[in-house]
This record gives sequence, C-alpha cells and structure tokens, in this order.
Amino acid sequence: MALVDTRVREAKPRNIDYKLSDGGGMYLLVKTNGGKYWRMDYRYLGKRKTLALGVYPLVSLKDAREKLRLAKILLSNDQDPSTVRQEERLSRLTNNFEAAARQWWEHCRETWSKDHATRVLKRLEDNAFAEIGHLPINEITPMQVIATIRKIEARGALDVANRVKQAINATYRFAVQRGMAITNPAGDLDGIVKQRKVQHRASLPREEMPRFLRELETYSDRGRLLTQRAIKLLLLTFVRSGELRGAHWTEFDYDNKVWRIPAARMKMKSEHLVPLSRQALELLELLKGMTGRYELVFPSERARTKPMSDNTMRRAIFKLGYDGEHADKSKAVPHGFRATAASILNETGFNPDAIERQLAHAERNTVRAAYTHHAHYLEERRKMMQWWADYLDEMRVTNKVVPLFSNMGNGEEESERREIEN
Repeated sequence: MALVDTRVREAKPRNIDYKLSDGGGMYLLVKTNGGKYWRMDYRYLGKRKTLALGVYPLVSLKDAREKLRLAKILLSNDQDPSTVRQEERLSRLTNNFEAAARQWWEHCRETWSKDHATRVLKRLEDNAFAEIGHLPINEITPMQVIATIRKIEARGALDVANRVKQAINATYRFAVQRGMAITNPAGDLDGIVKQRKVQHRASLPREEMPRFLRELETYSDRGRLLTQRAIKLLLLTFVRSGELRGAHWTEFDYDNKVWRIPAARMKMKSEHLVPLSRQALELLELLKGMTGRYELVFPSERARTKPMSDNTMRRAIFKLGYDGEHADKSKAVPHGFRATAASILNETGFNPDAIERQLAHAERNTVRAAYTHHAHYLEERRKMMQWWADYLDEMRVTNKVVPLFSNMGNGEEESERREIEN
C-alpha cells in the first residue's frame, strides 16, 4: 500500500528500526532515534543493493518518488544507480573551482617568476577558495563571483579584488578551453570592481632638492652609512627601489660603465641597462669596500644573503623630516625620485623616448617598443645620466636650485648658463 504524507509525518520511533513500504522497492526507514530515511532496494547483476534517496522532511515523499524514478531509468539502461552516484560525487570533488584554479596555476607558473606565482596562488587561497572553491565549476553563477569580489572590496583591498577577479576569469577561460566548464561566469564582469582614486607616489619638487641633498650628507651621522649610500645610488640611477635593493655585484660592468639588471628582477621582465655616471662609479667603489664580500650590494643587517628591507630607505628619508609631517618639507618616498628625475629631464629637453627607456617603462606601441628596446638609446642615455649626476652635484654644493636650460647637446647650454651667472 502506497504511503501518504500524513502517515510519513506521523510515523513514531519504536524499540527497533522499522520500514514503511511505498512500493517499487522504495520505503521509509524509521530509526529508534526518530530519524526518517528514504531507501530503495534493488538488484544489479544478481546482487541485492540499497540506494539512499534522502532524509525526511528535507526530501519529501514526492521528491523521493522522483529519485526512485530516475534510479529505475538508470537500471533500465544497465547502469548501477549507486555507481553513478559515486562517480557524480567524485566529479563534484575533483571538478570544483579550486581544482580547476590549481590546474590553471600549474599551467601558467612556468611562464611566471617564482614570487609572482606564489602571490597568485596565495591570493586565491586567501580570498576565493573559501567562498567558491568547493563548488562545482559548472554551477557557479556570476552573482556568486560578484559576492566573492564584494567581500574583498569591503576590506578596502580594491587591488586584490581586481586581481582575484582576473584570476577567476583566467581560470574559467582555461577550464572552458579544456572542456571542464561550459560557460564563464566571470567573463562579463569588467568594471565590477570599484576604482580607487589614483594617488601618485610622493616626490620632491625641484625646489627642495638642494636642501634634501645636503641633509642626506648628514644621515650617516645619525643612521646607517649603507642606507645613505643606497639612497644616493637610487638618486643617481632612479631605478625602482626593489631593483636597487636586489642588486648583485656581478651585474655591474665597470669596463663598459653599465649596470645590467637581469630580466628576472625587472617589473617588465626585460633586461634593463643603466648607464653609470662618474659619480655612480665612484659610489660603487665606496660600496665595494663595505659589502664587496657579499653577493648583494645592499644586504640586510640581519641576513646578509637577503636584500635590505623595503622600508629601510623610506624610514631614513622620513628621519630627515620628509615624512609629510613638517610644514616646511614635502613628503618623499624612494619611488618618488623617479618622478622627480623624469620631470627635470623632460623640462631640460632630453629625448622623451630616452627618458622612458631609462625609467624602464613599458611601451604600449608594439612597433615602437621593438625599436626602442633594440636601440636602447644607450649613448643618448649615457650623456643624460652624466648630466643628471652633475646637476645633482651642483645643487648639493651650491645649495641652490640650478636653473634649467634646453639640452642643446653642443656646449651652448653650459656657455649660456655661465654667461647668465656672471
């Protein structure tokens, strides 16, 4: 006799487990603790087997009968319902977002630097896997991806939110191309991450450079001499602070007066040549006496095999009063010297392409990039870097802002400057 909802609902526990049959092999198993479970008994290849159809009341009588119907369709096609369920469960475990993301990461990691690969994976582990990692990749909706992004945004980590969105999108493109996913729920989410107002790195205006340069000379009296010389070399070369801190002695070619920073250490992953002025070479000789026995030019005090801390130069600059807290001084950070140098060199009239190449900026025009990367404007940059070092020296010695003149390149600038000064 088929069951009705009332009988299922009012079934009470007894001293032993018992069954209420619904026909077709399906029944309600009532446990001594009051639990009610839908079950289906069937035979497959001559063996008696039982299939769980769910727990009442989460699975209603109507739902249980639908599961029974689907199971019998499988049997009619010579498929074991229990085996099919196990395979589906395994697929859900192995074809979830986390599994797909890790496969994408493994596929891409050989083209990335070790540090970048580590950051990408940790970003996903910290921000995405807990939210959607366990979900089957074909069941995740755009709204679930958006919810994941919004949770990161709520912390104010807008850059992280954008990078996580990009990683989810890339994972799905990888999964679709390999038949692991049908659609990409992150494919149409451009612009979903809030935009942060661009804040440029604090840089010193030209008018404050003479005072800063003179005060920097006194830093070794109140701080570490190696830090002072690191800031000096940063000013002379205006490379990125990470490129300076990671400098190895083997990168310096004294014969050709050039610093070759390998691609692996560059932001744009392309070897960068830095022409060395006379002042930079003299500074390197002084540094050689301090750290020449180590691999790194600027090793950490705590571990000589590791570079100077990212905050070491920043703290030194702040100790000189350029922390934004003094009314008579602007705020300055190591990265800001690049902007200061670029501004002065552009005002002076040096070739903008040579300046951009010296800054190791990426060229968006691919044809132009191929030329500039090949030519490097090296000889032009040699003259520019020597002019820059001389310009810094003159401001430091005279304690005055040296006027800027057009970079005529034939001696006229120097003659004109001297005539005006006299």
